[in-house]
Amino acid sequence: NFKMKKLTILFLLISIFSCAQKAELKKEISKITEGKKATVAVSVLGIDFPFQYNNNNAEKKLPMQSVFKYHIALAVLDLVDQGKLSLDQKVFIKKSELLPNTWSPIREKNPEGNFEMPISELIEYSVAMSDNVGCDVLLRLIGGPKVVHDFLISKGAKDTQIVYNEELMQSAWKNQYENYTTMKSATRLLKDFYKGKILSKKSTEFLLAVMYRTSTGLNKIVEQLPKSAKVAHKTGSSGKNDAGLTGAENDIAIITLPNGKTYAIAIFVSDSTESYDVNCKMISDISKVVFEILEK
Repeated sequence: NFKMKKLTILFLLISIFSCAQKAELKKEISKITEGKKATVAVSVLGIDFPFQYNNNNAEKKLPMQSVFKYHIALAVLDLVDQGKLSLDQKVFIKKSELLPNTWSPIREKNPEGNFEMPISELIEYSVAMSDNVGCDVLLRLIGGPKVVHDFLISKGAKDTQIVYNEELMQSAWKNQYENYTTMKSATRLLKDFYKGKILSKKSTEFLLAVMYRTSTGLNKIVEQLPKSAKVAHKTGSSGKNDAGLTGAENDIAIITLPNGKTYAIAIFVSDSTESYDVNCKMISDISKVVFEILEK
C-alpha cells in the first residue's frame, strides 16, 4: 500500500512537471509564431518518457514535400525485411530517368545515366540528400505511391496520404497538397519506428543511421541544437510559387538529449507568405525552445 502511494505521488509530480513544461512551450512557441503569415504546426512526443505537446495546427493535413521520402524508405525496407528486396540489390537507372529540372546529386554524379546503384545507396541519396531522382527510382521499384500509402495504413499511420511521386508532385503546385500528413501522425510514426514497431531491428538501425547523416535543411531543426544532441531527421521544402506563397517548409526528427532521453518532433510551416529565412528560423527557434524545455 505504501509502495502504491509512493508511485501515485511520483506520477502526480511527473504530471505537474509535464503540465508546466507544456504551458511554457505553448507560451514560447506563440511568441515565435506571433504575427507570422503562415500555418505553423508542431507536435512533440516523448519516446522513452511521458510527454506530449500538440499545438492548434497539429491535426491539420499539411503537404509533406520531401519528408515523404522517409515514408518511402520505410516501405522499401519493409520489403527488405520480407526478403522481397535486399539492400545490396542493384537497380539499373536509365538516362531518361535523370530528370533535368529537379534536385538530384545522383544525376550530377552520373550525368550520362545507364548505370547501376544498390538499394542501400538509393535510400542514402533519397533520405540523407533528398534526391528526387533516387526517390522516384525507388517508388517505381516497389510499385508506386499506393504501395507506400497502403503500407502506412497497415502500420496504423493515420491522417497520412501519399498519391504522387516527386515528378508528378512537382509538375503542378496543387499536387503537393495530396501528399500530406499531420504533425500528430508524424511524431507517432517516428516513435513507433524508433521503438522497432515498424521495421526489423536491422532495418531500423540502417534507416536511423541514414537520417543521422541528413545534409539538407541544416538551418531548421538541427541549427541551434548543441553538437551533443543526436538528431535523425528528414526535411522538405516547396520553394515559392509565382504569388510568393511557400507551400511547405518542413522538418521531422528523432532527437536524443544529452541525458539519453529521446523524443520525436515534427514542425511544418505551410501556406506562408513569409520569406524563406523567416520560415526556417521559426522551425529552428521552435526546435531550440523544445530542446531547452525538455532538457531541464
